[in-house]
Amino acid sequence: MPNQTKKMSKPNGEIKCLVNTCHYYGSGDHCFADKIEVQSPNASTTEMTDCMTFLPE
Repeated sequence: MPNQTKKMSKPNGEIKCLVNTCHYYGSGDHCFADKIEVQSPNASTTEMTDCMTFLPE
């Protein structure tokens, strides 16, 4: 299924992102994705989760 996430013209103020190699990253650690998806059913630690919205630059 193709990524349906849109890049917004303004940062999504509810999401902080430090991944500066992502297409949706903006200066100041802002995320410009209109939504995010985090996966890994049954995760029990932060390390077991994965941001499915990540798109390389």
